[in-house]
Amino acid sequence: MKGAIFDMDGLMFDTERIWQDTWHQIASEHNVVLDPTFGKAVTGTSGPKREAVIREYYHVSDGHPIDEECVRRVHAYLEKTVPEKPGIHEILSWLHDHGFKIAVASSTESKQIEHNLEMTNTRQYIDAVCSGTQVAHSKPAPDVFLFAAKCINVPIEECYIFEDAYNGIRAAYNAGGVGIMVPDSQAPDDEMRQKAHAICHDLNEALALIQKENS
Repeated sequence: MKGAIFDMDGLMFDTERIWQDTWHQIASEHNVVLDPTFGKAVTGTSGPKREAVIREYYHVSDGHPIDEECVRRVHAYLEKTVPEKPGIHEILSWLHDHGFKIAVASSTESKQIEHNLEMTNTRQYIDAVCSGTQVAHSKPAPDVFLFAAKCINVPIEECYIFEDAYNGIRAAYNAGGVGIMVPDSQAPDDEMRQKAHAICHDLNEALALIQKENS
């Protein structure tokens, strides 16, 4: 393997719970009780795909205002602190030191990705920052991962893709990359076990796996 592509929210940083709490807070303000499947449907999406999910679950005709408000609140929270996932520095450092090209490919806009990386001192390891806002289709479409592989100039089949969410693993599978699931809020099911190269408890376990595979 020559490349490594990382999702961000819920994978590098413990931010997915912030997104989910904010979605539910806004729903409560609209007197909406979100169906339990909402989290699985919205995680990893962006743009028109996410707005379609919002329309369905919030029962509104236009999902954009709710999407915009959620983004505003989450970004305001992350201005103060960006909680890290255990093992993120160790795995990035090892990959960097062993010659891997590394990209972050997130549904979040590029400015926020850069902010999170700078706040956590992880930008030093990253060769490319890729946002779902830069491609035509959001996860589970493969677009953002194919774009990331192109940005680091590594064939997608030679890239590990680290993801925490169903839509992310689907996108990795659809792209032809080597998807490694590190679950956050979504427990792996049979589909994930079939589509992921491996499922690891945390990033430290993922590091041990890739060290073994690349020894």
